[in-house]
Parts: sequence; structure tokens; C-alpha cells
Amino acid sequence: MAKSPRMSEHPRIVLPGSEKAPVAAAADQKAPSAAAKLTVSVIVKRISPIKTKRLGKDRLTRKEYMKLHAADPDAIKLVKKFAKEYNLDVVPDPKQAARRTVQLRGTVGDMQKAFGVQLTQKVVEGKKYRVREGSITLPKPLIGAVTAVLGLDNRPQAVPHFRLRAKPSAVGGAAPNATSGSTSYTPPQVAQAYQFPANSSGAGQTIGIIELGGGFRQSDITAYFASLGIAAPTVTAVLVDGGTNSPTTADSADGEVMLDIEVAASVAPGANIAVYFTTNTDQGFIDAITTAVQDTTNKPSVISISWGGPESTWTAQSLAALDAACQSAAALGITITVAAGDNGSSDGVTDGSNNVDFPASSPHVLACGGTTLYATGSTISSEVVWNETASNEGATGGGVSNVFPLPAWQANSNVPAPTVAAGGRGVPDVAGDADPETGYTIRIDGSTGVIGGTSAVAPLWAGLIAVINQQTGKTAGFINPAIYAAKAAASFNDITSGNNGAFSAGPGWDACTGLGSPIGTALLKLFGGTAATPTPTPTPDPTPVPDPKPPGKKHKHHPRKPAKPSKPERPKKPIKKRK
Repeated sequence: MAKSPRMSEHPRIVLPGSEKAPVAAAADQKAPSAAAKLTVSVIVKRISPIKTKRLGKDRLTRKEYMKLHAADPDAIKLVKKFAKEYNLDVVPDPKQAARRTVQLRGTVGDMQKAFGVQLTQKVVEGKKYRVREGSITLPKPLIGAVTAVLGLDNRPQAVPHFRLRAKPSAVGGAAPNATSGSTSYTPPQVAQAYQFPANSSGAGQTIGIIELGGGFRQSDITAYFASLGIAAPTVTAVLVDGGTNSPTTADSADGEVMLDIEVAASVAPGANIAVYFTTNTDQGFIDAITTAVQDTTNKPSVISISWGGPESTWTAQSLAALDAACQSAAALGITITVAAGDNGSSDGVTDGSNNVDFPASSPHVLACGGTTLYATGSTISSEVVWNETASNEGATGGGVSNVFPLPAWQANSNVPAPTVAAGGRGVPDVAGDADPETGYTIRIDGSTGVIGGTSAVAPLWAGLIAVINQQTGKTAGFINPAIYAAKAAASFNDITSGNNGAFSAGPGWDACTGLGSPIGTALLKLFGGTAATPTPTPTPDPTPVPDPKPPGKKHKHHPRKPAKPSKPERPKKPIKKRK
């Protein structure tokens, strides 16, 4: 019987979507040591594709998921055969099939031969990185079996979406009846404004948080929750791909980590927190999400992500691999909340184009935009689109994806036309307080300050979902189809004033604040729960903060009214970009 050909005897084919743009040559660039070792993550195809149109309707057990949508066993065998021939070691992982990820470790020299690439050490933005340019090639039998190869390039992939308040001011409660100027809230005060279900703690739930840097100190967590009169949460650090819990200074990624933990855990004070620390690369980002989704020890029912970057900065293989991880979460009944970005309708791209942030633009996550909120207790006096670009304090991300098509559940939302025909998914889905001028009182590295950004909105919504899960006795899962249904309209505060640059707020969904900010008790009812009788939430006495700005026009708060059934409207013409 003839032997099957060796992998090296097959023609090499470009791995679709692996193209990376070249980096400008640097005077001190050099080839990395051929003997240096690295680990790559090879993503393989599923046994069968997930029926994405059924997400939000169907729910799989883990056993069903493994039978239908885990890694194709034949694909794993091919990758292991390939690894052996090219002198690469397979990293043991009991979740390999569930995560559809085979990690391979080997020298730079062997990796270059195996994947048909040339790696170079270059200085990018003042730091040295291992850079891959062009495409990855694989022996023909692996094309189709392998969907992505991650980790050859270790440049940063994403940024945290938090904003420190630029102007120093007193830290305390909201200014009574304020409709302009600076103020701050504790997260429970924001939850009270949004009518989170009373007497609910999220007990029995775990909120997963993805972090691509930074860290937390237990002393800060203990002190912060003591100041709120709330028991400190149980916080578990899960390390992925060499990630570490490494707190440094308040203006580093620690601000992101502490904002995420303190917001999520204080609005759902009975929930456990699992923080998945990883490296800031596309490999680390995707591996952290698949690890969290398949974590049967901590079992997060909701995952919060406050990192991202413009769609144009991702390779097609990375976009697809991360979105596939979010599909797996949705299939298993896990909600993923994602910050929509802090750089307005451009998402920080300087070529004058409109852009949305990824992974917020994945159609399988809940994308969270930002508002400027003024409230006392449970009464909102004003809520408008967050846009502080004039003072260099950011603006909510939002717009239309150029990668992901319009989802069926967004078909009647009058999403503007995409720039690229293949796109269409509108961002964000929902919103919440994000303006650093009406930000959150947070403790970081021993100091208390005020932070905003859509980074605060993702954990805020994650905490609300955890509370709803506790109250209903089941996980809400992929909620997008349900919240876009007409009956859900009364579950949101409709934001109708303001803009994020190219897009303006208006009645119904818009590309600034989505459907609006939450009315927690109404959302609980939407998902089958019954709200408890409200009791006043103990909060610190309000402390007015001096207004550094001239008084502006007061904006009226518009509670959303239930939508009446109507014939589908024709899509609106794209909004022209301002000159």
C-alpha cells in the first residue's frame, strides 16, 4: 500500500484572510534569533457550522455543542501530522476540541518553514515586536481544515476604552438636578438611575472579564467595596497565553481592569468575577475569549469586553475567528457585552472615514455605546449622546460595519447603508453613562478618581444581565433578537439628542446610542422575571462639583414609548459625512 504524501510534498496555498500589511522599514530592524521559541494558535474548522439565524432562539448543552460544533477531529489530526513533520510540539490542552484551537510550540526557524513566512524584529511606535508581513501559506490538505493561524506576529491588537476625567474636580455623588457640568456617581448610583431590579445581587452568577493588560490589587478591591458598604467580591485571575495580573500605575491598563471589576461587581454584588488576563495580540484576545466561553470551572454566564480596535486594523482571519468564538458563546447561552469605542464615528482612524470598533461590530455580541447622564436617585433629568471631543475627552463609538452584514433582527432599525456592500451591521445596540464628565468614582492603585468611556458601559450591562439571570433562574444568553423586537421598546430610555460626529441621535435605534439606556425592571420583565418592590439604595450624600463649563441648553429626557406595529419602512439614505 502506497504511503500518503508528506505535508512538505504538497503544494503550498495561501491561507485565506491571513494577509498582513507591510510595516515601514526601520534602521534597527533585524531577524529574530532562529532558535528563539514561540507558541502559535491554530484554529480549525467545526464539525458543522453553527446555525447563526437560530441564535437567541435555540440553546445547546455543552454535550450537544461538543457533538455538533467542536473541532473537526480530522482537522486536528491533520494539524498534528503537520506539526510533527515540521518539528513543532503540540501544547497539551484538555479544551482543545471545545476551543477549536491547537497550540503549537517551536523555534522561529521551524515556524518560518512551517507557515511559509519571514519574521522580522521591528520597532513599532517605540517598542520592539516580532512582525509578520504578507500571507501565511500551508500545505494544500490544511486549507479548509485550518481557518486561522495566530501568534506569529505579536504587535498590539487593541486598546482599552476607558477615559480618565481630564479636569480635576471633587469626587462624590451627583450634583442635585444637574443638567450640565462635571459630576460623578458610584456604579450603584448609576444602577439606581437605570432602575436595576431592587434586592437583586446576581448571586450564583459569574461575570467573566477579558483583559489584555494591567492588573488589580486585592487591597484596592477591599477598600473600594468597604467605601460602598458592600461585601468585596470573589475575584479569580485566569491566566491565558502568558498573560499576568500585573498592576502598575493608574494611567495604565490598571484603569481598565479596576473599572471593569468595580462596576460589574458593585451593580451585581453577589456575583463572582473571573478575570481572564492575556497578551495584547489577536492570538491572546481570541484565546482568552474561547477560554472564558469553555471555562467549566468558573462558568461565566456573561462576559464583558472593554478592548477593541477599528475593523480595518484586523486581519480577515482574526475577525472571523473572534466572531466564531462569540457565536459559540451565543450557542451556549452566554451573553457577551462589548464597549463600542471612545473615538466617535471615526473610531480614531485619521483618513476622514467612518469606522466601527471590533469586536463590538460582531453581530453576536451586545455592543455598548455611551451617554452623558444626569440623574438623582432613580430620576434621570437629562441623558444625551456622549460627545466631549471639544475637550479631548472622547465620544461614543458607533456607525455601520464594513465587514458584517445587517442582521435579521436589525432589519427594521433603519441602519444607514454601509460604505462597503458586504457590511451593514449597525453599532451600538444599547448604551449607558460613559462621559468622564459624568463618570464613575473608581479606585485604582491606591487612589480614587473619576473614569468614563464605553469601557464602563460593557461591565454595567454585564452586571445587569447577571442580575436578570439570577432573578429568572436561567441565562439570558444572546439577547439581541429579543431586545430589537417591538415589545422591547419600553425597556429603554430613548436617547434623542446629540451626535458622535457623522451620526445623530433620534427616535428609535441610532448609530450613537443604539436602542438607548436600560430600564432594568422592564428588561427583567422582558426576560421572564418579576421585579421586587423597590427599596431605596443607600448612597453617599450628593456632593456638587464646580461646573468648569458655561451653562448650556438643558436636554429633555425622553422615556421610550412602546412602538406601534407598522409596515416596514424603507431604509434611510446614508447620512452624509460632515465636511
